[in-house]
Amino acid sequence: MAGPDTLEFTDENFDDEVLNSDKPVLVDFWAEWCAPCKALGPVIDELATEYAGKAKIGKVDTDANREVSVRFSVSAIPTVVLFNGGGIVERFVGLRGKKDFQTALDSFVTAK
Repeated sequence: MAGPDTLEFTDENFDDEVLNSDKPVLVDFWAEWCAPCKALGPVIDELATEYAGKAKIGKVDTDANREVSVRFSVSAIPTVVLFNGGGIVERFVGLRGKKDFQTALDSFVTAK
């Protein structure tokens, strides 16, 4: 389902891939049964390609990775969270437009 540049984050690799990343990381918390999540999927894939090398973009399947979903208080999906320097810098709940994510990413990508 994910594009070639879209990463898969799990309970096992989340700390290494997201919290310990030297780049901003945009994480899409989603589930297979969620229609708005499926609608957001292509946007996440486009962002992953556009920001390749500048930021990490990936997904967490909330059904398969409950630990990380609970840890970051994901109670509604889709929820997209932008991490930078190991912390949450922005959270988007519900279906949002690509521009919202680009604006958030650009404030950290261009700051480097």
